[in-house]
Amino acid sequence: AETSIATDDLILLSDTSASGALKKMTRANFVSGVGGTNTPYFEAYLGSNQTMSDDTTTKLNFDTETYDSGGMYDTTNKRFLPTVAGKYFIYFQVTYDKQAVDQFHNCHTEIKFNGGTHKQYYSDFYDNYTPYALVISGHAIMTFNGSSDYVEMFGNFNVTSGTGVVKSASQSTFGGFKIIE
Repeated sequence: AETSIATDDLILLSDTSASGALKKMTRANFVSGVGGTNTPYFEAYLGSNQTMSDDTTTKLNFDTETYDSGGMYDTTNKRFLPTVAGKYFIYFQVTYDKQAVDQFHNCHTEIKFNGGTHKQYYSDFYDNYTPYALVISGHAIMTFNGSSDYVEMFGNFNVTSGTGVVKSASQSTFGGFKIIE
């Protein structure tokens, strides 16, 4: 019958070398250094649709938290500033809606790291205009120093005329988590 292993139980291992000797170790020694946690982590979304001006790169208003394990997502400045150094998986999905706009020309979303563009995700539709809405998603693995590094999201769309919006709630999200190394 299967049972749980107690911390001080012994685990037998067979040495596959020529000796074939049995070795034993405690459960605590066996599992030390195994595993870890993917914290801190966060996910945020837009609390309401965000209107954007034509062809103007604009900070995306991810102002509402879904998760924030360590209180490291700043809803005022709309940025993630982890105080734990390491590599992080950062992801986003942004839904651009042309609303009353005639047509999209192009659209891009940027992951900005410490104020500079880290990655840009771009769609160009000149002469082949898009339908009603466009979803751009992406991700990156980034290294944070645990003290001053931060990440934030920006968007831009170029339309034939008028303005459009970035859709709120589950249609536009921004998140990340620490990778176990």
